[in-house]
This record gives sequence, structure tokens and C-alpha cells, in this order.
Amino acid sequence: MYIKTERFTITELTMDMCGDYQKNSVDIDNRRFVPDEVCETMEDAEKTLKWLIESYTAARGPFVYPIVTLENVNIGYVQACPIEEGYEIGYHIAKQYTGNGFATEAVKAFVPVIMDMLQINQIYGIVLEENAASHKVLERNGFKLVYKGIDKYQGKDRALRKYVFERLR
Repeated sequence: MYIKTERFTITELTMDMCGDYQKNSVDIDNRRFVPDEVCETMEDAEKTLKWLIESYTAARGPFVYPIVTLENVNIGYVQACPIEEGYEIGYHIAKQYTGNGFATEAVKAFVPVIMDMLQINQIYGIVLEENAASHKVLERNGFKLVYKGIDKYQGKDRALRKYVFERLR
């Protein structure tokens, strides 16, 4: 995958991205909102990256793609992960780059490409209630709220919102 926007590219993971991947994974927002995606050590990051790279050839993924600025700085990722209903979009922008519209821009560029790749007409966004920034990212990209309440999130009952993006067939 290779998607170019005005400010960055969305591309495939490579093992030389391991240091950036590990560093971005341990920031405060990642720990708070997606603790299962934290890699405490470089060894953890290497194992995870190897598995994610191998997943590009798997039938259902997950499909995780780094976001790299035009200055060649890895600032996060965007992904499509299989869930019971189909696929869920996910994204993370490293803390020092948040508040600049990078997640909104990445989701806008990524959604049509990944939907074509996966041959799907809908994709979900599942966000903790307290993650107001992610609500805005999804809403700005045409995702519609379909559920607000308590449900399982990473194995625990949590207050969350579920969104769906559907394109016309």
C-alpha cells in the first residue's frame, strides 16, 4: 500500500521502523486508549512488527500501515482489523503530533483504499467514550454513530461508541 497526501504517506511497515513503532506505542494516549497495542521493549516491538508484516499476506489481517511525514518521521499508523461484524478502523498519532488533523487526514485517505482492497462496503469505528478526539475524527469522515453505551472493549465492560461508515454499492 502506498497513499500520498499533502503532508504524509501511508505505506507498509518495515523492520527498520521498529524503533519508531516502539516509541510511538508507549505514549500516554496509546497506553490510555489501546493498551493492548503498547510494546514496552524493543523485543516486544520486533515480535509485533514481524507479525504485522506477515499479516499483510493473511486473508483477514490485521492490516496496519505507518503514517510517515514528508520529512520521513513516523508519526503513527492507520489500520483495519477484523472484528465479528467485519472490519474496524483504528489509528494512532504520536502524542507530540496530535491536534494537527493528521488522524482525520489519514482516515480520509485510507478508508476508500482499504475498503476497495478488502472488497467491503462498510467499516466500523469503536471508540472509548472518553476519547473525544477520536469521535471527531470519525464524524468528520462521515462515520455515523450506531451505538452509545456499555460494551466489551479489550475484554472489559467500558463506555464506548460504535460508528459505521457505509458507502453506496
